[in-house]
Amino acid sequence: MGANTSQVSDLSESQSIRTLIGPDAISENEPFWNQLISFTFTSPTCSADAKLLEEAVVPLAKTLIQNNPRSGNFGALVRVFLSRTKELKISTECQDQLFIWQAHNALFLVRCLLKVFIREMNEEELHLQFSYQERAPGTYDSVCEDLLEELVCNLVHLIVEVPLLDITYNILFEAVTTLLVLLSYQLFHKEVLREGLIYGYLTRGRCLSLTSRLVKTLLYNFIRQEKCPPATHVLQTQSDGGGLLYGLASGVASLSEMKFKACGLWSVITLGGVGSRPGAEQDQNPLPLSSQSLLLLLVLANLTDGPDCPNPYRQAVTCFKNTQDSSSIPSPQPHTFQINFNSLYTALCEQQKSDQVTLLLYTLLHQNSNMRTYILSRTDMENLVLPILEILYHVEERNSHHVYMALIILLILTEDDTFNRSIHEVILKNISWYTERVLTEISLGSLLILVVIRTIQFNMTRTRDKYLHTNCLAALANMSAQFRNLHQYAAQRIISLFALLSKKHNKVLEQATQSLRGPLGADDRTALPDYAQDLNVIEEVIRMMLEIINSCLSNSLHHNPNLLYALLYKRELFEQFRSHPSFQDIMQNLDTKFPELKFKYVEEEQPEDFFIPYVWSLVFNSGVGLYWNSQGIELFGMDSP
Repeated sequence: MGANTSQVSDLSESQSIRTLIGPDAISENEPFWNQLISFTFTSPTCSADAKLLEEAVVPLAKTLIQNNPRSGNFGALVRVFLSRTKELKISTECQDQLFIWQAHNALFLVRCLLKVFIREMNEEELHLQFSYQERAPGTYDSVCEDLLEELVCNLVHLIVEVPLLDITYNILFEAVTTLLVLLSYQLFHKEVLREGLIYGYLTRGRCLSLTSRLVKTLLYNFIRQEKCPPATHVLQTQSDGGGLLYGLASGVASLSEMKFKACGLWSVITLGGVGSRPGAEQDQNPLPLSSQSLLLLLVLANLTDGPDCPNPYRQAVTCFKNTQDSSSIPSPQPHTFQINFNSLYTALCEQQKSDQVTLLLYTLLHQNSNMRTYILSRTDMENLVLPILEILYHVEERNSHHVYMALIILLILTEDDTFNRSIHEVILKNISWYTERVLTEISLGSLLILVVIRTIQFNMTRTRDKYLHTNCLAALANMSAQFRNLHQYAAQRIISLFALLSKKHNKVLEQATQSLRGPLGADDRTALPDYAQDLNVIEEVIRMMLEIINSCLSNSLHHNPNLLYALLYKRELFEQFRSHPSFQDIMQNLDTKFPELKFKYVEEEQPEDFFIPYVWSLVFNSGVGLYWNSQGIELFGMDSP
């Protein structure tokens, strides 16, 4: 690389790079290193550029792998970087941009080479690459430092101790990204890794004491959402050849596309965020440090527990507290710390379009009881719930992981009765992303029902995923006892979904009956089990829908006139299930509550745009009547709640 290198095409021609990867050893005290790390190369800012860089680095790194046992130049490069990290904090305080810039460049080189090393060799072989060093012929060291552990520990120290400023942004990004690269061995193993050198360094070594500080710093990097500083930090210096412009690397490097799985959870590491379909929005990431910090946090939190110790990073994520928590009771959990919950909540609300933020929200709701309690106590829950609903509404544009996480978050939230009541008290106006119908005014609860039902219907026609159905219906079931003043359209969609399920049930039942009556060939015998399986799934979903309706009517009958009307208007849908053995018990329960259901029609002028006719009067045995006027449906014959 060197001072004259500024683009990918220069790499293979750079004399400095050729010297680095060559067979000749270079002492750490040689002026060569200052020349090598004084380059103006701008790190890639999109995945396409990152791929070009990686393709250029691979042959160079493979040459270094062959020559490094003789030269030890890779270890020398690492030691050059480590020697500069010791003074980084002081350099930051003194605004020594040149020193920070050179340290960044050294780490950038280490990270690019490590990415290829990890792909080409196992951890033991990687460890050897760090141990090779220049020696006199016929001699060897009696004591050899663990340079790999030294690098890991220095990276952690760098992240937690160096403040985030414009001049330190890039080196902090490189430190976070290099740790992600070191942890990426999981990508090359089908089974979950439970042990390893790097795993041990982070969970049991010298880094253990910095666990809470590292987790806290990564969270604050995410919260601050700092953009990559513009390329305006420029140093003018003199060299033998005259004035030389050293531009601080202002771009950011990428991990390309890497997937990391651990403990049954998922996280995907890419440049522009995860999840959604690729596009320009995902390819250009204005918040690289925030995004990479969150990815590193998720990877650390999802490391598996060791055979003799739990994952300390998961412990830190699950037990941190609010800075406003004045409780003097010490936490029994190790690695606990305090963080501003309001700032974290705001960042979670604003960034839900990315998979990793949704996964963080799920992790906190599921595992951190302090954060879950805080979130459920907020009076502005719409700020969090609306982005989740928008994810589900655009289900066809999201990957299955993102949709599942969003659904499970709703499932966790709807387990709380206070949440289920409060969402029906929040009135929203003009939901721009909901395009199927103009919703000028609707409660958050009714909107949630609409989006979940739409997700169910999408799943029925496209993915046909049984577990997606189960999660959607479970969320509705959790809410059903607290349904309040459902919007007309929400009530209509509930019954429309039941009608769709009923129609599908009849169709599959008819197909199964016809196949039984026809001649039984080889193909017919194999088709029969499919019909039985489809029927079982549909009947299970229908039963859950009936239970949701029953729960609503049992607990909040007088709060839901729109749903009552929709049920009465389509009551013939329920007739076929009265004698069905799978639904007799719940239908009997409904009949017990509402015997002798009768209709009475009163014709009056209808409005131009209506869901329910302008005047309908419904009377049934309980004496509760419904009528429609300019203020909407109201109840009479029963005391107001």
